[in-house]
Amino acid sequence: MNSGSSRDISAFHQDSGPYRRPLPLCNAHLETICPALLRRPPQPAYRRERISTLDDDFLDLDWIRNGHGRLAIISHGLEGDSRRGYVIGMANALCRREWDVLAWNFRGCSGEINRQPRFTHNGSTDDLDRVVRHAVDSGYRRIVLVGFSMGGNLSLVYLGRGPENVPAAVKAAVVFSVPCDLAAGAEQLALPANRLYMHRFLRLMKRKVRMQALNFPDLFSIEGYGRLQTFHDFDGRYTAPLHGFRDAHDYWTQSSSLRYLPDIRLPVWIVNAANDPFLAESCFPHTDNPQVSLLTPEHGGHCGFTRFGHGGEFWSEQVAAELLNPF
Repeated sequence: MNSGSSRDISAFHQDSGPYRRPLPLCNAHLETICPALLRRPPQPAYRRERISTLDDDFLDLDWIRNGHGRLAIISHGLEGDSRRGYVIGMANALCRREWDVLAWNFRGCSGEINRQPRFTHNGSTDDLDRVVRHAVDSGYRRIVLVGFSMGGNLSLVYLGRGPENVPAAVKAAVVFSVPCDLAAGAEQLALPANRLYMHRFLRLMKRKVRMQALNFPDLFSIEGYGRLQTFHDFDGRYTAPLHGFRDAHDYWTQSSSLRYLPDIRLPVWIVNAANDPFLAESCFPHTDNPQVSLLTPEHGGHCGFTRFGHGGEFWSEQVAAELLNPF
């Protein structure tokens, strides 16, 4: 891997140690699929808050407030939400270590379709900024970001696209399974070996397109949706024109965190498993920015990092807690 600021993972994690996958999860696909389907962590006592956006839409935030003075903001992956196992597991782990948690839901992901004809996409830094500034207005002066997959890419774009505009309360970020190069990631998911994942994403996104078509029939059409096979097809037909991009490639170029990593001004750790089936080689970025560290455990799959035992915490949760504890 090309990882100019990559560091030896064992030097960071005295408690978690290097990741070793459980023997039953003997390949990257099992590491990816099994925790997504089978993990059922204890449900946290979320308290939901709805906030307005500048374009007269809304975002649903799920809070865990325990009276701590520091806050972790968790961003989920594509077609995820605040109740996915990987989000809940992270929220529970951080709460045990005296963090308050805000797990926000992207537009259309909280159970109710949004009011405006748009989605949260990989470049929707306005939505993440709205969440961060709401947290600051709520009194938090020590904030960290945790992101998974698309949520990880979005977090990095946010920190690097306009670093001078990131509130001073934001101190660090840890992100997992990040498609830093969206074009290469789209090509990777278009491979025959990843057809199962691509089919699932298209099926889930179809529901939102169908709901939006009821409200905005001139902008959304479900006709011919079954012919879409890849992210190039979907982003070219929906994401790009709806959000002001020329085409899918323009969207990917402007929304890939790879181009923004040199400008990030606070400590960031990118944790991408070397065997992640979603990630191409360029998603393991080389950067001379000393603030950005790349950790590449040999195994882990995509948003997996399963670890049996240890109180039910996954390796990724222990690593995030250890890296973020000083903040």
